[in-house]
Amino acid sequence: MPAFQLHPRLAEDTQIIGELSLCRLLLLNDRRFPWCVLVPRRPDLRELHDLPEDDLARLMTEVVAVSRALESHCNTFKINIGALGNLVPQLHVHVVGRRKDDDAWPGPVWGHSQAIPYEEAEAARLRNALREACGAKPAR
Repeated sequence: MPAFQLHPRLAEDTQIIGELSLCRLLLLNDRRFPWCVLVPRRPDLRELHDLPEDDLARLMTEVVAVSRALESHCNTFKINIGALGNLVPQLHVHVVGRRKDDDAWPGPVWGHSQAIPYEEAEAARLRNALREACGAKPAR
């Protein structure tokens, strides 16, 4: 069986927070939106329905944990969840914290405008808080 590999576009656009029981947890490098991406560490997945039922249930549990962490640590008003995959075919789930005063409110965040990268200290604080809140292990 082939090994799990993170799609290059996801690796380029994110920072690793850690490993959950199923997913690699990533932080999108755009400080305007508290935005996590969960990628099941299984090779060759494109769609949610490609996951075995027990992994699908585990993915939803992890999405809920990340949603709660964003809510509690980032003062969000709404959590948006999506698995689009139009540009990156590897199965991944976006969990985006929204605020009524964010740059894209109330419209979608996808394709809104140029990302504004985190300062390293700010990203490190957020990664650590989310890692702890979700119970993620450091990445291998």
